[in-house]
Amino acid sequence: MGSAVERTDDMVREYLTFRGFTSTLKLLDAEIKADKEKGFRVDKIIDQLHQFIQAYDLSALKEYWGYLDRRLFCRLEDVYRPTVNKLRTSLFRYYLVHTVQSNRIEKTQEFFHKQGLELQGHAEWRDWFILPFIQSPEQNPVFSPYFTRQWADTFLVSLHNFLSVLFQCMHILFRTISLQEENEQLRQMLFALQVEPRMKKDEEIVHHKLPPYVQNMDRLGDTDTDTEPQPEGAADTPDVPSSQVQAVAEGAGLVEQPFIKLSQEEYGEHHSSIMHCRVDCSGRRVASLDVDGVIKVWSFNPMMQTKATIMSKSPLLSLEWATKPDRLLLLGSGVGTVRLYDTEAKKNLYELAVEEGYPRILSLACSPSGTSFVCSAAAHAARSGSLLEGANRPVAPVLGKLLLWDTKTVKQQLQFSLEPGPVAINCTAFNHNGNLLVTGAADGVIRLFDMQHYESAMSWKAHDGEVYSVEFSYDENTVFSIGEDGKFIQWNIHRSGVKQSEYSLPQDATGPFVLSGYSGYRQVQVPRGRLFAFDSEGQHVLTCSSTGGLIYRLNEGESGLESILSLGGHKAPVVTVDWCSAVDCGTCLTASMDGKIKLSTLLAQKS
Repeated sequence: MGSAVERTDDMVREYLTFRGFTSTLKLLDAEIKADKEKGFRVDKIIDQLHQFIQAYDLSALKEYWGYLDRRLFCRLEDVYRPTVNKLRTSLFRYYLVHTVQSNRIEKTQEFFHKQGLELQGHAEWRDWFILPFIQSPEQNPVFSPYFTRQWADTFLVSLHNFLSVLFQCMHILFRTISLQEENEQLRQMLFALQVEPRMKKDEEIVHHKLPPYVQNMDRLGDTDTDTEPQPEGAADTPDVPSSQVQAVAEGAGLVEQPFIKLSQEEYGEHHSSIMHCRVDCSGRRVASLDVDGVIKVWSFNPMMQTKATIMSKSPLLSLEWATKPDRLLLLGSGVGTVRLYDTEAKKNLYELAVEEGYPRILSLACSPSGTSFVCSAAAHAARSGSLLEGANRPVAPVLGKLLLWDTKTVKQQLQFSLEPGPVAINCTAFNHNGNLLVTGAADGVIRLFDMQHYESAMSWKAHDGEVYSVEFSYDENTVFSIGEDGKFIQWNIHRSGVKQSEYSLPQDATGPFVLSGYSGYRQVQVPRGRLFAFDSEGQHVLTCSSTGGLIYRLNEGESGLESILSLGGHKAPVVTVDWCSAVDCGTCLTASMDGKIKLSTLLAQKS
């Protein structure tokens, strides 16, 4: 509903501008700005609640929730009242946790001073009255669960989901009112026909005035309506029957679909095409790199905020988050250097130099243990992250090396053997414990390395042309790859070179990616970052497209990929994706050639 309201507001603005009604336009904008329902935008409502919490404005927080209750929640059936009450309780606890974490104990005391009389009779608040008088409540077994990120995420997702489904069903409220009024009119008209029989001519006139779907019916009981007439004395605003909520949910795809798209936000701090966009291991930070070498480190929960901006004199080609500690970022350049950057201290910890003949750092992957990382270095003829239309691609595979570095000593441990010959490695990925490493190369070969013995376990020709992206499956018995030939293939790692499945994807999912501009200008970008990402259970995959991310269900056998959800939102081709799962909420990142990054929040429908 939020998007529909926003489009309607835009059309009204356009009409007022066209007519020259500037005073009315200013009044409209002022009222929209003051609109407490935020155009039925769930993200805006939660942002407003969060702003009151950040400002320690308890009175405004209470008043705003009360408004939502009077305007929206009171229209629901009584069966939903416990859910509303639990959300209200969690909101106030979220506020209290914020006051404690920010060392504003006076605000904690103020809360109980103002709310004490109201809350003292509620059992769920009984233990909370001692909160202002204990030290380190985050270590107290009663309060410690509420000081975890998991609890905060669960609360915010629950509130987000509740409001989203409520807005999805709001048209039922107005439809119900309309049906009841219509039914009452029909009752009166038919009653008049039965009690006060008139001349045939008058009956024909009355019959003519009846709605078409009531004509030719002898009894009121034949009229098929969705709701019964409202009893005398009932409230003007009816409850929403749970059966109708279910019907709306099914009609909107909320029951059968595996995911609900709760919201979509935009990060617009980049001014050129994105190359890489990755979420860290904890799901708290995002690092994004554009073709101009600008890196942004930003957070998105509870609100979007840039934490650091990294400018580089030399071109940057790759990035990867360290695993331990997860605040560190590995940056690979086009001049043979790798930097380790501390995103909290906002400084380089060290910079190492790779061999001169292989200056292009195409890929970086950090071991899950955090003790080492692999670095793919390639010669100058390696593929560019952004090519102009008509640029010549190298015919022979580019030369390269795959190196293992110790993170603590900052020394090279070894160089992997790349049979049948030295070749540029485009993509790398570890399995969950770091015992296996899979790579995709410019010669179309996938190589699997045993990291306990630092040797090649197997290799096979996977694609005609280069391998662009490779990942382990959820159960780690297979690997998936996307290549220059446009194929998306699942490989069995226990039987070298054996395809388990091959899926067809459109060209805008596999690259090269094309952005057209004015005067015939066309920019072509060869894939650099991750082209696909899996959900937390490995049953669904997120891919690129020309208008946004696409989510497919992975099916075995001939059924192949089943399209589940289009995230949309982009005006330029999406060139890299990532999928972070936390609690019941999944966050999909889609980054495009115009520098825009869309962050789509999904709720998984548990069967």
